[in-house]
Amino acid sequence: MNHTIAILFGVSITPWKLIGYVGVLLFAGRWVVQVFATRRRGKPVIPRMFWVMSVTGSGLLLAYFIWGKNDSVGVLSNLFPMSVAVYNWMMDVRATRRESQAREMSREISGGVPSH
Repeated sequence: MNHTIAILFGVSITPWKLIGYVGVLLFAGRWVVQVFATRRRGKPVIPRMFWVMSVTGSGLLLAYFIWGKNDSVGVLSNLFPMSVAVYNWMMDVRATRRESQAREMSREISGGVPSH
């Protein structure tokens, strides 16, 4: 995985670097997702996709820093953001589940008639 598969602009590209690049694109691209969601709602919002991209990007970067680069600084710099993203993703899923259950309970109480 450390063999050169291409050289672009004088930079040697390896499979591990590709994994790292995809991780960086996901981790940085999550902000684009956040901006679009905020513009759509007209107020600051962080959609679930933000957390999915955070965890996926961090996971790919961790793989790159552990196996591709053997870089403890890179590993440590990604562990904290990844743990925060996992926590927030779990909290988002739980909140959505609670909201869904509350809506279902409200429908049962109202006799199955949807409220407007």
